Amino acid sequence: MTFRSGFLVSLLAVSLLTGCGSSSDSGTTPTDGSKITDTGGEATGSSELRAVQLRLNWFPEAEHGGYYAALVHGYFEEAGLDVTILKGGPGVPVREEVATGRVEFGISNADQILVARAQEADIVGVFAPLQTSPRCIMVHEKSGISSLDDLKNLTLAINQNSSFGAFLKHKVALEGCQFEPYPGNVSRFLLTDDFAQQAYVFSEPYMAKKEGGDPATLLAADIGFNPYTSVLITQGDTIRNDADLVRKFVTAVQRGWQTYLDDPSKTNAHIQSENPEIDTEILALGAADLKKLCAPPEGQPLGSMTAERWSTMARQLEECGFSEAGTLKPDAAFTTEFVTSP
Repeated sequence: MTFRSGFLVSLLAVSLLTGCGSSSDSGTTPTDGSKITDTGGEATGSSELRAVQLRLNWFPEAEHGGYYAALVHGYFEEAGLDVTILKGGPGVPVREEVATGRVEFGISNADQILVARAQEADIVGVFAPLQTSPRCIMVHEKSGISSLDDLKNLTLAINQNSSFGAFLKHKVALEGCQFEPYPGNVSRFLLTDDFAQQAYVFSEPYMAKKEGGDPATLLAADIGFNPYTSVLITQGDTIRNDADLVRKFVTAVQRGWQTYLDDPSKTNAHIQSENPEIDTEILALGAADLKKLCAPPEGQPLGSMTAERWSTMARQLEECGFSEAGTLKPDAAFTTEFVTSP
């Protein structure tokens, strides 16, 4: 199967929007971003700051905590950057925006980065805060299902055209399962016993429990699907021609993530103001979960990546038929040159 034409169409659409001076895309605009005038950081004249945009891959949640912490605590400003964080959401073409230079930085996952590069997107991962993927299948605790291999005879809501959907079907029998699209909420889960859905461990399960549900989670990483998550990406040309910008941005982000993991309270208050739909209690629980998910291998700094992990991801995408053999180039998909040791 090939995804080249689909990406090029999206790429052309984003380029046309940029060329026409349009500020909107899928209902979001640069004005939907988060910017703090008084960050509490070291005083720097605003005229000296370089304007930079970061596009999220979803609405503001705990998975973006370190990026917002760099903004809230003034780390971007200390680095000489005036950063606007733009919200994501359904249909927002993060990778295309970065590949065309419409925004300097974006957030994506390792599997999506690999596929986009195979479709001629010049994007590179430069920092990976979540070492363990929060992707999971949420089931009812009363179902007795304790592993992904036990999934059978139920309705499974999952994006089947996603890499995880393809991998799950390749790896697990899923006997008697009926499939439907991921609904984006937990309403059906709360009403239907023989129902399971894709989720992030620090999001939907807490929402379901808050509404009286009995969620249990089965991590995708338990069957080997473990792409780096919430990865910071930039355009390859930016690395080649403006490495100082990338270095300053990554350094601020690395500080931000460490601060968020140590004490997320101030940042969570800002995230909640940016996304009122998310509960402050859920944000706090999610931040606590992130401490384990973000823990790097022993001796490695926060945000680090390895060639072995990227190669494993590429091989899995090919084995489950999500990408054609030989099209993925993991060595070119990331760099660790901007991640510093404590």
